[in-house]
Amino acid sequence: MTTRTASARYEGMGKDGKGRITTQSGVLKEQSYGFGTRFGDEPGTNPEELIAAAHAGCFTMALSFALERAGYKDGTLETKAAIKLEQSEGGFTITRSDLVLEASIPDIDEAEFARIAEEAKATCPVSKLLNAEITLEHRLG
Repeated sequence: MTTRTASARYEGMGKDGKGRITTQSGVLKEQSYGFGTRFGDEPGTNPEELIAAAHAGCFTMALSFALERAGYKDGTLETKAAIKLEQSEGGFTITRSDLVLEASIPDIDEAEFARIAEEAKATCPVSKLLNAEITLEHRLG
């Protein structure tokens, strides 16, 4: 149906190398990344941050569509995703994505909201892609 692309270039090796990431849309163009942006506080991005943004965006949109299908036409959804990168025997592994959702949906029951949110978590394409534990904490205000 849809194919999206991005590219990465890395010059130099290991900690001393420097990379650049560019996305098809141009929203990221030659954005720097490297050891310092991934494991330190240098300006730039890193793969885990990009995965967190993708998961937060995907889940929030999936939930929006699920709520609309259930008859809800108004509200606000805000999701933060935290991607956990852990050292393992073979290097590093992304082990989990923790989603924290703040929502304001008029006239929705807490139980129905929780059911719809859990369904969206399980069915959003990025959730399906990630082979990691995915948690969801939500608050309906």
